[in-house]
Amino acid sequence: MANKYKGFLIVSTICLLLLGYYQFTEYRAWWSFPLYDDGLRDGEVGDKVIIMAKLAVEDTSWVAEHLSDWQHAIYTVNDPFSRLHTSTNKGHESLAYLTYIISHYHSLPSTLLFLHAHRSGRRRGWHTDAWDWDNVRSVKSLNLSYVQKEGYVNLRCNWKPGCRPQDYTPNGHVSKQIWLEVLGPGSNGTEDEVPEMVGQPCCAQFAVSKMQVKQRPLEDYISYRQWVLDTELEDEKSGRVMEFLWHVIFGKGAVFCPEPSACYCNLYGRCDGVL
Repeated sequence: MANKYKGFLIVSTICLLLLGYYQFTEYRAWWSFPLYDDGLRDGEVGDKVIIMAKLAVEDTSWVAEHLSDWQHAIYTVNDPFSRLHTSTNKGHESLAYLTYIISHYHSLPSTLLFLHAHRSGRRRGWHTDAWDWDNVRSVKSLNLSYVQKEGYVNLRCNWKPGCRPQDYTPNGHVSKQIWLEVLGPGSNGTEDEVPEMVGQPCCAQFAVSKMQVKQRPLEDYISYRQWVLDTELEDEKSGRVMEFLWHVIFGKGAVFCPEPSACYCNLYGRCDGVL
């Protein structure tokens, strides 16, 4: 009996060590970075905006408190009496994102940053590429000059999920039919130009320049919003469709998967090669 118990302890210890090693290798990059100076800013105050969707119960006071040099447009998706709100709660964050663009198309700031309502913590922010999965740290380290150069950047450099071959060959969320419903056919008016593969890193947090937004007419964004409102797909599925089409809407190819180390270096200034 004692030997069996001893064996169980050994196996359990090995499993815990392996799990700890995985966590270390997965996130060691962030442990090596110093804390960011709260005074670090990039971009002109008043010429950049954070757009966000939130539930009525979510606390987004951290935006004004820690990112005060940004304008912010925070839409409540389930309270029609909020000052800023969407017409319905559908498509996850996409209705808020599109509503801002449509409402401000002719007076956009230079940089638009689309974020989730959670600030930090692995449980909800696992997809945020920063220490403690903290959106404040992520935003404060953004290279906005790079955003202007690229036009569109996904805030997630990590390829998991969204950029592994099994994620987009084919993409389970964007079929040919869905592509045509949202974006329309190619120049020849047939399905021939609809890509077989569509992919980018998850999870619908990204930055776009005003110039890139303006590459499409206002009517396009109205059409995308109407698709979200009209589709029979439920909230989660319609939101997932948009999650894997934002990069296409803003000028990138159907598969947009920047090399992670270059992404971290160019977008966040993390150029030590440790990922």
